Amino acid sequence: MRILVTGGAGFIGSNFVRRIIDGTFSGFSAVTVLDKLTYAGTLTNLMELPADSFKFIKGDICDAELVGRLVQEHDIVVNFAAESHVDRSINGAKDFVVTNVLGTQTLLDAVRNSQVETYLQVSTDEVYGSIETGSWPETDPLLPNSPYAASKASADLICRAYFKTHELDIRITRCSNNYGRNQYPEKVIPLFITNLIEGKKVPVYGTGMNVRDWLHVDDHCRGIHLALTKGVAGEIYNIGGGTELSNLELTNQILQKMGKNEDSIEFVEDRKGHDRRYSVDISKISNQLGYKPMVNWETGLEETVEWYRENEAWWRPLLSK
Repeated sequence: MRILVTGGAGFIGSNFVRRIIDGTFSGFSAVTVLDKLTYAGTLTNLMELPADSFKFIKGDICDAELVGRLVQEHDIVVNFAAESHVDRSINGAKDFVVTNVLGTQTLLDAVRNSQVETYLQVSTDEVYGSIETGSWPETDPLLPNSPYAASKASADLICRAYFKTHELDIRITRCSNNYGRNQYPEKVIPLFITNLIEGKKVPVYGTGMNVRDWLHVDDHCRGIHLALTKGVAGEIYNIGGGTELSNLELTNQILQKMGKNEDSIEFVEDRKGHDRRYSVDISKISNQLGYKPMVNWETGLEETVEWYRENEAWWRPLLSK
């Protein structure tokens, strides 16, 4: 099977490609990565892979001519390409609408006019909004609260429409907060680790009581692969990690692992429209596809801290961007 991975030079996409190349995910005869190489996508994420193990194309998923040609050459499309940082979407939503909505629609039009067997859309739990208690099943309504989340929800709805209207094999995964190696250092875990390495304080929004479920990128990629190989057309699958922490709890754990104390915390003005809590119900993907998170939180966080300590040559150039 020939697979096109859009956004494959980004954090999650590159980890997914790495698992294909190292044989963890088998059954793929050819891998093509399409990436625009904006601030969060970098070829350094793929540098350790053999040059002849995949094909890289620099390009935009909004480029209909390019996308149309590439899709014709593949059997499967997995779309990781997205603008994904909430703060950036608050400051300017246009890029999020263009890439996340129009880019998805461009890909789907190309799939509609091809022999692609399966298209998988990588989405986010943020499309559900905020939940005080319990966890969201896939059937809950979409109530996004940030421009980023709204753009991803819009893309999900376009996917549903193309599945219904054109009877395409389209599947959607919605993940909780990811962490792990190669994550762009504006995201909270790598931001805090790199700040502490540089002797800076870590900025905590509001009171730090907002709650997130943490998912190691390897578990996320494993869930995506299950949805791709064992999932059903038209279905949505939540992928979670099972570790719920307040932002302050997360901060204190990172401080402890970095040998720092609460003096390194700087409380800052809360984010606009800051969602209180995210929590996804993963019973569907667990019961139907056999998914379960396998990376222990303590081990995963420790390995992530050590990776950033040992790979300053990777993240320091990104800070200059």
